[in-house]
Amino acid sequence: MQCCNRRFQALAGAILVLGMSATVPAQTASPERVEEVAKRGAEVMPFDLKQTQHVFTKTETGGVQQVVARDSAIAEQIELIRQHLTKISQEFARGDFSDPARIHGENMPGLAELRSAPPGKLRVAYRELPNGAEIAYSSDDPALIAAVHRWFDAQLAEHGPDAMPGHPHGTMHPMHKN
Repeated sequence: MQCCNRRFQALAGAILVLGMSATVPAQTASPERVEEVAKRGAEVMPFDLKQTQHVFTKTETGGVQQVVARDSAIAEQIELIRQHLTKISQEFARGDFSDPARIHGENMPGLAELRSAPPGKLRVAYRELPNGAEIAYSSDDPALIAAVHRWFDAQLAEHGPDAMPGHPHGTMHPMHKN
C-alpha cells in the first residue's frame, strides 16, 4: 500500500509542476499599480520601458526572461538592455534580487524563495539576443521552479502592456531544453 501512495504522491507532484509550467496570461494589476511599478522601474532599469518589451516564458525547469527593443534599429536601447541584464543576472546568480524588490516590493510572489535558494540550486544564465538579451532560470527543485513561475506572473501583471507571456516553443538557449 505504501508503494501506491508514493506513486500517487509522485504523480500528483508532477501534475502540479507541469500545471504551473503552462503559459497562462497573468491578471493585470490595477492601472495605479502598473503606473507605480513603471515609475519605480524607471529608477532601476536604464532602458525606456515604452521602447522595450519584457517577455516571460515559463519552462519545465524554470523560465526565460527576455527584454527586447520594440524597434531593433535603436541600438542605444539594445545596449542599455544588455548592460542591465548582464548586471542583474550576476546579482541574481548570487541570490541578490534587490532590484525586483525595489520595483515590485519585498512581498513580491516567489521572491523570498528565490532569495533563499541555496547556492547552485537556481541556475542563472545570460545571453544576448539580436534585439536585446535574456536571462534563463533553471532548477531541479520543484519549489524553486514554482517560485520562478509565481515571480514571472507577478511581473506580467505589474508591468502591464510592457510585458507579455512567452511561449514554451521557439528559440531557446540550450540551458532550457530538457
